Amino acid sequence: MKKRIVAFRRLNEQQIAQLREQFHVDYFPSLEGVDDPGFRDALAEAHGLVGASLKITPELLDEAPHLEAIASISVGYDNYPVDELTRRGILLCNTPDVLTETTADTGFSLIMATARRVVELAEFVKRGDWKESIGEAQFGCDVHGKTLGMVGMGRIGAAVARRGALGFGMNVLYSYASPKPELEASLGARRCEMEELLERADFVCVTVPLTAETTHLFGAEQFARMKSSAIFINIARGKVVDEPALIQALNDGQIRGAGLDVFEQEPLPADSPLPHMANVVALPHIGSATHETRTAMAQRAVDNITLALTGERPISLVNEPAWDSRSS
Repeated sequence: MKKRIVAFRRLNEQQIAQLREQFHVDYFPSLEGVDDPGFRDALAEAHGLVGASLKITPELLDEAPHLEAIASISVGYDNYPVDELTRRGILLCNTPDVLTETTADTGFSLIMATARRVVELAEFVKRGDWKESIGEAQFGCDVHGKTLGMVGMGRIGAAVARRGALGFGMNVLYSYASPKPELEASLGARRCEMEELLERADFVCVTVPLTAETTHLFGAEQFARMKSSAIFINIARGKVVDEPALIQALNDGQIRGAGLDVFEQEPLPADSPLPHMANVVALPHIGSATHETRTAMAQRAVDNITLALTGERPISLVNEPAWDSRSS
């Protein structure tokens, strides 16, 4: 009898066909939440899950007694109770590498757009307000030659730093990461304490994962340490930032501006001031959102779940101890 997979994120026809060659697939491409009756019925028989943007709780796992593996179509895994999955021997797979460069592109586009006020001034032209040569009121700030402070220096952080150092001649500082001697050699990057980074950087770019330790890593104290001319960029997770503190810092001129792809609540609530602030570029969490990258992420997840359910080690495994206990 074929094992059963529940897929709750849109896959292309080739990916669905690949799964159906070996498994029975219950497919929910437009699933809106865990309370969907069809999804709950399928979950009770599922050996594998493939999807993203769904909060998986221990209570939900209780309804999936046959579950062996989850393949998330994401690099982050804060929606999953990793320790609980490991305790139950359920493999958790993710999709690093395939989205690194695309997400770094998004991060650096926020640096450029915020520094040069691209969105704000494009709207200025659309409104018909461009009636004479622009003056200082419309000036932005340079990016080249400035200091880029990376908070987090994993795959994505390193890719952003590479763009800054090699493409724009930026000086790179990094913190909240283990030493990276290869990046120090190739990019001239320097590891320092967070306090120094905040005080020296012209652009502070956050790429840390969301954990208990990094929740509200940025608050009033951190924004107060930054230069008044500095720009804050967040392509990590929204909850890394105390959002009211960021709004206050922007309103008070403690920092020049912010480029944000992630928020504490997504989609943004209608009463959030952030998308209406002239010194903010707000994007709808598009970090990896290109046709090429999303297809590659889904394919990695399909390959991961196929390997996991056929007794082979997945390509990208989050909870190694779950595999070790299975293999012992």
